[in-house]
Amino acid sequence: MQVVETKNEGLLREYTITLLASEIEEKVDYRLEDLRKTANIPGFRPGKVPTALLKQRFGKNVMGEVLEQAVSESSRQAIDDNTLRPAMQPNIEITKFEEGEDLEYKMAVEIMPEIQPMDFSKIEVERLVAKADEKEVDETIDRLAQQYRNSEPIKRARKSRKGDVVVIDFKGMIDGEAFDGGSAEGHHLELGSNQFIPGFEDQLIGVKAGESHSVPVTFPEDYGADTLAGKEAVFDVEVKEIREMVDTVVDDEFAKTLGQESLEDLRKSIGERLEQDYASLSRERLKRELLDILENEHEFEVPPGMVDAEFDSIWAQVEETRRQQEAGEAEADDEDEGKSDDELKEEYRKISTRRVQLGLLLTEVGNTNNVEVSAEEVNRALMMEAQKYPGREKEFIEMYRNNPEAMATMRAPIFEEKVVDFILELANVTDREVSIEELMQLPDAEGGAAEDEKKETKKAATKPKRKKTAAKKDESAEDDG
Repeated sequence: MQVVETKNEGLLREYTITLLASEIEEKVDYRLEDLRKTANIPGFRPGKVPTALLKQRFGKNVMGEVLEQAVSESSRQAIDDNTLRPAMQPNIEITKFEEGEDLEYKMAVEIMPEIQPMDFSKIEVERLVAKADEKEVDETIDRLAQQYRNSEPIKRARKSRKGDVVVIDFKGMIDGEAFDGGSAEGHHLELGSNQFIPGFEDQLIGVKAGESHSVPVTFPEDYGADTLAGKEAVFDVEVKEIREMVDTVVDDEFAKTLGQESLEDLRKSIGERLEQDYASLSRERLKRELLDILENEHEFEVPPGMVDAEFDSIWAQVEETRRQQEAGEAEADDEDEGKSDDELKEEYRKISTRRVQLGLLLTEVGNTNNVEVSAEEVNRALMMEAQKYPGREKEFIEMYRNNPEAMATMRAPIFEEKVVDFILELANVTDREVSIEELMQLPDAEGGAAEDEKKETKKAATKPKRKKTAAKKDESAEDDG
């Protein structure tokens, strides 16, 4: 094998590698000899098939197999001999080969940059600490009580009002024909809840029990069912009963419906959960600040191929979001409105570069300092993720466990958080107690981690619209019955 370096620029290395014809022929003969032992060819006993016949029958397949293996082994040897740390899989291009002649190919490989982590003890960051006060606990309990309100029949006959629950039978028709999902009996509908399509509930304000009404509506253009979107419909509605909402009594019994022994236990549980939420948000703020510092304090070249791969991933998410927006499945992003693709690509390429740079830095710090992720930690994360797919947990877990790349994506964020913890242990972290409002306020940043993370989040996670269906039942109202 002959290896000649043809390019050495920045992180890019290129080589011309030549495999001698004699080396290739030797490997082919060795493989054919293996085949001779097992080849089943009529007229010949196993192990007695002539070489010429073996070449005739299997020569092309054997040559392809040998060449693939030879290129793989020789490229790996060239990388080891030159003590390279590839950032990605090398790019291989065969430039010359004829049977019986030398094989020549080019190998281009991007290598990992040399990274010298800073002295983390010089980092100064601030951790914001917010406590849950009694007012917030009270407000949370009030919201829960509002969600768990019941209804009861009105005490005296009157017309329906906004906020009442009407019990109705209804049947919807388009051009005189009933349609699927457009009818129900004994349906509990809270007026003003915007549970039904626009205009439906408004026309049932001011009605009496026992009355029948014709309710004309127009389905929204972006309605979930294409067969109904934009169509005019008429619902025949019979009002069976009018009920009024009653406030929930906040006491020990209410606490028990939420799985707590007493109201005091409920208040304690809510306070602890709020402080967990605040601690999580504080962690996010602290990590953003740390990432900004790490980015500013480290300067090294990043492999262009890694940036390209990261950018392609982000841009694919951008285009998927656009597709969902056009289909009415996701909300529009006002922040990007009016920007050209070239402007957006420039912004996201900067984000890609930062993400790759920080990822390489954190990986270097973690590997150098023996930060490890245990199988138990990965399995715990996998179990938590699987819970998002009720009924398909086993299928989800098996899919990940049978896919090394998927398992790597599960491990990566755990590793990152552990490296961040390692750095924070060495840094000077001071706590500062703040109000909830201050904790919630996004830090000012131009091009830093906080601003980039905000943009990444908007593009990486699409927000599906909640579709309203004519016959969808309000579970809280159903419980009233």
